[in-house]
Amino acid sequence: NRDVLEEVRKRLKKIDIDAILESGYVEQLIEDSYLSPFPQVQTTERPDKAAAAILEGRVVILIDTTPFALIVPATFVQFFQSPEDYYERWLIGSLTRFIRYIASYLAVFTPGLVVAAVAYHPGLIPTKLTLAIAASREGVPFPIVVEVLLMEAAFEFLREAGARLPQSIGQTIGIVGGLIIGDAAVRANVTSPLMVVMVALTAVASFAIPSYSLGIGFRMLRFPTIFLAATFGIYGVVLSFILINIHMVTLKTFGVNYLAPFTPYQFSDWKDLMFRLPWKTMVTRPVYTAPQDLVRQKVADSEEGDNEQS
Repeated sequence: NRDVLEEVRKRLKKIDIDAILESGYVEQLIEDSYLSPFPQVQTTERPDKAAAAILEGRVVILIDTTPFALIVPATFVQFFQSPEDYYERWLIGSLTRFIRYIASYLAVFTPGLVVAAVAYHPGLIPTKLTLAIAASREGVPFPIVVEVLLMEAAFEFLREAGARLPQSIGQTIGIVGGLIIGDAAVRANVTSPLMVVMVALTAVASFAIPSYSLGIGFRMLRFPTIFLAATFGIYGVVLSFILINIHMVTLKTFGVNYLAPFTPYQFSDWKDLMFRLPWKTMVTRPVYTAPQDLVRQKVADSEEGDNEQS
């Protein structure tokens, strides 16, 4: 896409800084909205992923002294795609990608839904489960929202500490620390087993997202959702969902809608969206990237050739 290429050159020429030590400098200097929690530039150190982006009509920026390449424009759905989706059979790739979408919603909205259901709408929970939750929270001195925030904060501390420690002991500290703190908190009646399960579920769900930058954005959005749920109940969770979608609809990345091909709607690009259809059906490149050559492959010609040989 020559328009995107010219826009990239224009933004790169505007950069006037003492030194570029890492690709993150350039990413933050050329992105459209620095106030958004969502990444608008994709980073990768895999040559196959960079080559695939070029073949789809995107622009890849290589920076000296860093192994990471920048890919623009980067849409929301692009951060859920993994190269392994295309190397495995389409059923396996579609299943794993769909799981990532489910995990993203769980990572953002699960704590808020728990707060809203327990504090405001216990009638939405089955009776036996309500009694089990009430029994598990017996003796806990904090409201449900304080309990959720304490557990979420404790897990974030553990995750950050594990990332800063040497790799050989960082993962061990995170796992063992989580088990010890969770068990001790339940025994001391600081939190309930429900909260431990909920925090573990949201943590595992956030790890299922291939993009680290997008995962951090979801972790940030989790806390405003909890506060809205504590204030307005289930309506607060719905309000959070609406506000997040309004922001993403208005967001652009190098002139391309961030939610493309959801909006503007482009049916031909849905073959590689939440599900990846077989390679034989993906004969065109994504339309929203406006590539010079829209045709990716000519399946019909190859099939006719095979029939003639037979």
